[in-house]
Amino acid sequence: MSNTASLGLPLIQPSQAQKHVTVNEALVRLDGLAHLVLRSRSLPAPPVTFADGDCYAVPSAASGVWFGHGGDVAIASGGGWIFVPPRDGWRGWIEDESCEAVFFGGAWQEGVLALSPNLAVSRFVVVEAEHAVVAGGAQSVALDIPANAMLFACSARVVEDLTGTASAWSLGLGGEATKFGTGMGTGAGSYCTGILSQPTTYYSAVQPLLSPVGGAFVAGRLRVAAHYYSIRLPD
Repeated sequence: MSNTASLGLPLIQPSQAQKHVTVNEALVRLDGLAHLVLRSRSLPAPPVTFADGDCYAVPSAASGVWFGHGGDVAIASGGGWIFVPPRDGWRGWIEDESCEAVFFGGAWQEGVLALSPNLAVSRFVVVEAEHAVVAGGAQSVALDIPANAMLFACSARVVEDLTGTASAWSLGLGGEATKFGTGMGTGAGSYCTGILSQPTTYYSAVQPLLSPVGGAFVAGRLRVAAHYYSIRLPD
């Protein structure tokens, strides 16, 4: 046996020379994989600059020195990379998405609440987008709430003053313009919690709708988040 079973840590062999090389590689792997933080799971090639200990989930179509290591965790070490194949059940924090993910079925899956032996999944997800307000009236926010999702809330915060003649704003959906709240202030820091008294399932994809109250918009910016539950069917 030359590697440990779970983390693939290299083992020192009998009468091996330069034992420190094997020990150091094992420590680098352990340091990267314990309390795993993945800088990203979407980079198609290694970053130009990186620090020892940085970890990335390598996507399937990776190029450069990551070519052929799709699905592996790449750990930066000594100016190069150590590759470790993850096992089902590993958990990691994906830094550039600010979410926890579980590895199963050959991919990192975010928001997992529960998982069956045949990979049926209960998932709770928060997706976020910044919306630059355009001059005029009601406008869709480019934030997709997917089909077959049970929506619990749609929250928002003004990050740049909403200018124009509107005295307030509403957040909702097409046909339900005030579903998540109305009468919120136009100054930076004003917010809408948007928690629904009864979670609602949407069988077609929808987007939040921002509407002015008492006038029209000219400019401004909001940060909007949708909080929803979804499922994955068993294999």
